[in-house]
Amino acid sequence: MSLAEKVKSISGEDVTSCYQCGMCSASCPVRFAMDISPTQVIRLVQIGKIEKIFESNTFWICSTCFTCQARCPRNINITRVMEALRQIKLRREQDVISINEIPKEELKILPPIALVSNFRKTTA
Repeated sequence: MSLAEKVKSISGEDVTSCYQCGMCSASCPVRFAMDISPTQVIRLVQIGKIEKIFESNTFWICSTCFTCQARCPRNINITRVMEALRQIKLRREQDVISINEIPKEELKILPPIALVSNFRKTTA
């Protein structure tokens, strides 16, 4: 399964329809804090470069404000794509994550959105 197919299976969003207009990046209120733009993340998903995505901080920084989706001419919910990427990252080498089993030291450095993603995954 390609990365784009995996993201679609989790998020329901078809990133292959993105034609890289850049509206999502131009609209993003937290773009200034990201090391690669949302547009670049979508392109990396399209070409299957998951390690390049995981080297960045963008998918963790996304504030899920839905501004990108509201302005996307292809109506791609990029917030869902970012959430899918978080889930893929969290599920690596482990299918289920139990919050109670995460060492306290790791909880102190784990991005809060990682915990939110886990709760969404386990309560969906």
